[in-house]
Formats: sequence, structure tokens, C-alpha cells
Amino acid sequence: MGPLLEDVARQRGVEWEGIVADGGSEDGTRSLAADRENWRWLDAPRGRGAQLNAGARLARGEWLLFLHADSRLTSPTLLADALHALEQARAETGNPRIAGHFPLRFIRRQPRSDTPGEDFSFRLHEAKTRLNRRGCLNGDQGMLLSRSTFDALGGFDESLPFLEDQTLADRLFDEGGAWIALPGRIWSSARRFESEGMRQRMILAAVLMGLREAGVREFLEQAPGLYREQKQTGRLRLTPFRQTIQRLNAEAPPAERRRRWRAVGRYVRRNAWQLFFARDVRRGSATESEARWLAFHDRWFAPAFEAPWADGLTALGTRLWFEWGFRD
Repeated sequence: MGPLLEDVARQRGVEWEGIVADGGSEDGTRSLAADRENWRWLDAPRGRGAQLNAGARLARGEWLLFLHADSRLTSPTLLADALHALEQARAETGNPRIAGHFPLRFIRRQPRSDTPGEDFSFRLHEAKTRLNRRGCLNGDQGMLLSRSTFDALGGFDESLPFLEDQTLADRLFDEGGAWIALPGRIWSSARRFESEGMRQRMILAAVLMGLREAGVREFLEQAPGLYREQKQTGRLRLTPFRQTIQRLNAEAPPAERRRRWRAVGRYVRRNAWQLFFARDVRRGSATESEARWLAFHDRWFAPAFEAPWADGLTALGTRLWFEWGFRD
């Protein structure tokens, strides 16, 4: 966290106050914040949503920026430039509910991976953070929004120990707001992705989002416990999550199982754009304005498959993948 505090202290052209909402860490976080001017330390309830909300309540400013502790700011004018971009977007659109996120760049221990495809996975994930679409916004990128917008959205969801960032992002879309990619970028540590495996991490994230869409709250409540049982330094094992899903489906009535699979199929269909965008990234087109395959999806593919039969077909394919592809 120390490097982030130093990055913020170097910011020019903007007045700021820093709040560290700590949920019980034992790594010296409190002393890091206490020793620096303009920083305050807050003993917050454990849980990311609760910690973020506690920090927001203590903040006095008109704008709120939420950052993860391992983030790095890449320019001394990053925050000033971001605020200018947001205010300009609000003025041009007349929409007061515009929030911002930063494009992301990973700090990796090794410039290249020995695992086939992992380097492209990092590149694809970074490219997605430049987009302003559902499913592309998370706390790693930083979230900048006005206090009035944050309060109108009801803050972060505290009912689950994760997904609070995606839930807030989706809620802004649902209520007529918009997200914009801010100028510049922030760096984020790739340590967790490198130790657990980018493939495993991305698969688990997609499964969590799909089951959230299907309303399978029992799995969302049990998933954090399954994750904590694994060694943080080892490869992420998908088998315990797969077995839990199988057990919950076996306990559900047949009609509920069918409803879940159809809802997951609908989620997968609506996220098929990621396959098209991946092709663009492979061809070197990593921005939305250059992404021809993504444009093809939006103009032709998505409208053609916006139908219940497509949800059923995608649900069948997803179920087959679950049986044969959801593996360690």
C-alpha cells in the first residue's frame, strides 16, 4: 500500500483527502496511513463493500475515488485529468450520472508466461478495461463518481463479500447512467492472477457472474468459503466450485434447474461479444473504435440471436461445457 500512498501524494492540480478503510489487516497498514499528511485510517467492518461504504461516509469531498491497495497511479496529473474528463462528459451529455474508470495495466513478475495463451489472456483483460460495457468494470480499475451519484445508487452492496463493484457498475447502467474510460491508466499487481492462473481466475469470475445473473444466491454465499480453503500461493482449483454447483442443482426442483440453466444461457449469449472482441485484440485492434469484429457482433450477431430459442441453445452448450470443460 505504501507505493499507492506516495503516488497519491504526488498528484498535482487537485485537492484530495485519503482514507484507508481497513478491515482488520495485520500488515502495518495503519502505520502507513498515520505517518502521511492528508491520510486518515478507518477501522472498518470486514468485507469489501462494507469497507468502501465506511470510507465514503467519512469522506468530505464532492468526488469519490475507490482504489485497491495494490494500485499504482501512473501520472502526477492522473486525478486532475480524470476529473476534467468527467466534468466535460457531464457537460456535453447533460447526464449528471456519469462515472469513470481507468484502463488497467498489470504489473507482472515475469514479462512472459510459460503457460500457452496466458500472455494473450492478460492482454485481452487489459483491453477490456478500456471498454465501457457491462462485465468490463471492476474495482481493480478504480471507480470515480460524484457523491450524489454514489448516494443515489445506495452505495456498495454489503450482502456478499465480493461482486460489490460489478453490482454498483450495473446499477448505474440500469438507472440511466454511463461509465467512461478516463485518460491515462493505473497499474495493478498481477500477483494473484499469476499464482492462481489467469485461465482459472477468469473461468471462476465468469461462473460467478453467470450464477449471479441466475439468482443462485446459495452458491454466491458459499463461494468465498471455498476460495479461502485453498492456498493463496497455489493454482486455483475449480473442482470444489464445480462440485458445489452440482450439489445445489441436485437439491433444486427440476423446474428451478431449468430456469437456472436458461438464465445462465442468456448471460452467456449476451456476453458473446467477448469472443468477437478477442479476435479484434489478436489482430491488434484493442480499442472499441477499431474493433471490427465487435462492431459486427453489435450490428448483426446480437440482434439476430436476441430470442428465447437462442437462450435455450446457449444454455445447452453451457451445460455441456460445465460437464466437460469446467475442470482444473
